[in-house]
Amino acid sequence: MPTDPLPTYRFAPSPNGYLHLGHALSAILNHDLAASNNGRFLVRIDDIDQTRARPAFEDAIFEDLDWLGLQWAPDIRRQSEHTDDYRAALARLDALGLVRRSVATRREIAEAAAAAEKAGTPWRRDPDGAWIAPPDEAFLTTDAIATRIATDAPATLRLKTRKAIAHLAIDLAFVEEDAGPAGETGLIEADPTLWGDVVLARSDAAASYHLSVVVDDAAQGITHVVRGRDLFYATAIHRLLQALLDLPAPRYRHHRLITDETGRKLSKSSQDTSLRELRDQGATPADIRRKIGIG
Repeated sequence: MPTDPLPTYRFAPSPNGYLHLGHALSAILNHDLAASNNGRFLVRIDDIDQTRARPAFEDAIFEDLDWLGLQWAPDIRRQSEHTDDYRAALARLDALGLVRRSVATRREIAEAAAAAEKAGTPWRRDPDGAWIAPPDEAFLTTDAIATRIATDAPATLRLKTRKAIAHLAIDLAFVEEDAGPAGETGLIEADPTLWGDVVLARSDAAASYHLSVVVDDAAQGITHVVRGRDLFYATAIHRLLQALLDLPAPRYRHHRLITDETGRKLSKSSQDTSLRELRDQGATPADIRRKIGIG
């Protein structure tokens, strides 16, 4: 008789800056939930973007986690070491006829969207507020598209989302153990169409976050994904990719976000106060837990 898989949680930071209080909340929640459920806590290094990843930042991640008193399994997965896994997943989707080559740049999409809105024609945005790339890219001339394809110009590989949903012909849902932005909890219907044709890979990256995260979670046997509420709506795309690639679906818990006094989510790009700065100022691990509301 099959047994339930060992509860497995993960913390997957990018080594492109120093960890801050928001990272501490996610790492500690994953660690403590794994401990309370007699499970495993894994650390994964999200270094698929090698243009921004730095060894010094990776070293700092482990220094901060150790200082917080967290213990993790020794098998560290680095995305940069598994690009063949992502290419294999992409090839499976392509074999199903679900991948398209997009030659329009983000700037061109933004300019076309702005022009359409100025002319009174609404242009869809995804849940993150980014302009959605239309499937036909008709804002480019036929000659421009043909020339870029013929010259093998840099392109973005996108999922044909609506075709992918039709290919499955099943209802997609996920289990939310906390609450979404509007208080959603329990079994949640997943609507990938909110994202349009999402990016799967770019000329300079073997996989997007969406593709790499579902491949990584399956490869590591992740049973519980605990991450920030800002990724709640992205779960719809992840469920679609999991179903297309025959990957298991973890349970999800999207925790509250740590924000500054203006309500903005903390981020590395904004150079918000890092854990190492707080440590240098005399903060203790117990102080960090109090600051993020974990006793």
